[in-house]
Amino acid sequence: MHKLLTSALLILILATPYSAFSHEGEDHSEAESSPQLESGTGWRVVRSIEMGSSGKFVHMVLIDHSVYTDKTVYSAAINRLCRSDDDFCRIRFWSQERFIPEKASLTIEQNKQLKAEYIVNKAGGVHQLRWSCTVDPNKAHCF
Repeated sequence: MHKLLTSALLILILATPYSAFSHEGEDHSEAESSPQLESGTGWRVVRSIEMGSSGKFVHMVLIDHSVYTDKTVYSAAINRLCRSDDDFCRIRFWSQERFIPEKASLTIEQNKQLKAEYIVNKAGGVHQLRWSCTVDPNKAHCF
C-alpha cells in the first residue's frame, strides 16, 4: 500500500506542469527591466513623482501605521533616499497608502493625513523636517 501511494504521488508530481510551482503573476522579464523602489524596516517608497519637468522628484513614502510615531523610521528613510551631496531632495510621508497622491500636488485630505515632510533645496537655502502634530505634538515643531 505504501509503495502504491508513493508511486501515485510521484506520478502526480511529474504530471504537474512546471508553472504551478512558479509564483502567480510573476513576470521575470518585467522585474528585471523596472527599477526596484527603495524600502527599509517600517517604510517603503510608493512612488517618486517629478515636479513638472524639473528633473526634481518628490518621494512619496508609506510608513507602517504601527510605527508612524517612531522618528527613527523617518530618519532611516531620509538617510537612504537623500545623500548629503544632493542639491535637492524632498520626501513626504503617510501612514495610510490610500492618501498617497498620484501627483506632486496634494488635496486637502491628503495634506491632512501627511505625517512628515523633509526638504533640502540648497539653491534656496532650505533644509527642514516638519512633523504632523500626531507625530510630534509640540506645537513649535508640528504643522
